[in-house]
Amino acid sequence: MTLAGKHILVGISGGIAAYKIPELIRLLKKAGADVQVATTKHALEFVTSLTLQTLSGHKVYSDVFAAINEHSTEHISLPDWADLMIVAPATANVIGKMAHGIADDALTTTFAAMRKPVVIAPAMNTNMYESPATQEAIRMLSQWDNVTMLDAASGELACGTTGKGRMQEIDTLMAAIEYALTPKTLTNKHVLITAGPTQEAIDPVRYISNASTGKMGYALVRSCLCRGAKVTLVSGPTHLSLSAWQAFCPLHILPVTSSQEMCDATTQHFPEADMAILCAAVADFTPSNIAEQKIKKQPGQTSMTINLKTTTDIAATLGQAKQNHQTLVGFALETHNEQANAERKLRSKNLDMIVLNSLQDKGAGFGVDTNKVTLLYADGEKKDLPLCSKQEVADVIVDSLTPSV
Repeated sequence: MTLAGKHILVGISGGIAAYKIPELIRLLKKAGADVQVATTKHALEFVTSLTLQTLSGHKVYSDVFAAINEHSTEHISLPDWADLMIVAPATANVIGKMAHGIADDALTTTFAAMRKPVVIAPAMNTNMYESPATQEAIRMLSQWDNVTMLDAASGELACGTTGKGRMQEIDTLMAAIEYALTPKTLTNKHVLITAGPTQEAIDPVRYISNASTGKMGYALVRSCLCRGAKVTLVSGPTHLSLSAWQAFCPLHILPVTSSQEMCDATTQHFPEADMAILCAAVADFTPSNIAEQKIKKQPGQTSMTINLKTTTDIAATLGQAKQNHQTLVGFALETHNEQANAERKLRSKNLDMIVLNSLQDKGAGFGVDTNKVTLLYADGEKKDLPLCSKQEVADVIVDSLTPSV
């Protein structure tokens, strides 16, 4: 889901975390969204109207009866304009008002008229967050169809204590906005995804691996989560993080290292999955024996031979076990006879679709943010995608599979 062209209404209440919201506005604008801001008067004690207006490019709506308002009913025109509203930080006071229909300022009157997706990010002292009144208000709002209610984070609070009540970080707010804007076409579906490289040990300090970074697989995770799926990710070693999504989405990450560990985890969780997308770059060969000690170069030695054995073919294993209700997707990175090799894998491994990308395509493959792929289906259909971001590729892949799950 791209935010380009989206209308995002940012609501700010009077908590210290309001100082972080200018960065949220900046990132939304950078992503191509048009942003307007509605605040309580107390919010402007923490961040100035001039700052918010400069970053958003619009006047700030903070007073229901201000003469400078563009419309006499700003609290109606803004919800009509917006595709989504995010309230961050949402204080105990504002959460209580929103839950009970109290609309007595610019922010709460705007929220009361909002029928499109809303993300709410609580922020307050731990005792206030855990109070029965606040928890009941959060429970009530969480049941609304258009509301994505974020849990408060734990950590050091502005009052000097440590506990639960911090506003989620900005990357989590951005993820929640993307999530709330995406149609939930995979609700109640369980998707199993593999990503990243594997490392095949030679000795305690050396291994055989490849250049995969996991970017394509992690983009697929985000696409599935946005569409409402429960996701199990079996991930090889990578520097990537999905902590922003774990804050509010049903995501289970199983870190593995070797091809055998990836095979064991994938086969264990496949029976409960509706769809499996095998994006990991799994080693085809692994050392026959792993040295117990670091292999030392001997005086005068000029070469070394390592005996390799084949690894278990995960795609073929799952293809044999696949049930009629399950969809199985593989990836093929080829350097020659690309389509012929991919079609052979599609048939021999009983896949429903295979994603072919070639190292011959500039800007595609390992370690870059873009990809250029061809989707090959078991029924003979073929779809060529132009060079685009890996997230856009992931969205096309997942959307193309949705009708069959």
